[in-house]
Amino acid sequence: MSEVEQVERQIEKLSAADLAKFRAWFFEFDARVWDAQIESDLKAGKLQGLIAEALAARSGKLLAWDCGSSGMLKKR
Repeated sequence: MSEVEQVERQIEKLSAADLAKFRAWFFEFDARVWDAQIESDLKAGKLQGLIAEALAARSGKLLAWDCGSSGMLKKR
C-alpha cells in the first residue's frame, strides 16, 4: 500500500469533528503551498506572458480568445 493510500485510510477513520479540523488544516496548508508555487513561478518569470495579457486586457487591448470544440481557451 502506498503512503497516499495509507493516509487515505487514516482520513476515512476520522470522526466528524477531527475530519473538520483536518479539512481546515489542509485548506490552509494547500493555500500556503499554492502561494509558494505562484511566488516561485513569478520570480522565475513564468508568469510574464499572463501578466502582459492581463495588462493588455486592462488597457483595452484584449486579444481575441476562442473555446472552440475542445472547450479549451486558445488565442484566435
